[in-house]
Amino acid sequence: MKLNPSRLTLLVSSVALLSFSAGASAVDADAASRLFKKEDCTKCHAPARSKKGPSLKKIAEDHRGQADAAAKLIEHMKSGPVVKLEDGSEEEHRIIEVKDDAELQNLIAWILGH
Repeated sequence: MKLNPSRLTLLVSSVALLSFSAGASAVDADAASRLFKKEDCTKCHAPARSKKGPSLKKIAEDHRGQADAAAKLIEHMKSGPVVKLEDGSEEEHRIIEVKDDAELQNLIAWILGH
């Protein structure tokens, strides 16, 4: 079977969309949102606009396509590194405390879905 370029593009786009949808459905958005608020992430981050720190949309864009994005974000949230804020100042990132790493993984998947 010979595929012309437009059909190939449609096929690749469909597979990518289905893959993204399957991954996105595994995220518990309510639990992630609750953890985000409980850990006071809203102090520095918002879904679509920057506050003291980058928006969730910006974080997702910066990590899109990186195979190790989730691992980098887990390390970032567990280690409390010094981060540069939007105004140029620096402070230690809050360490996110969870009983189960699955909670943190869910939060990261939710952030990367923005």
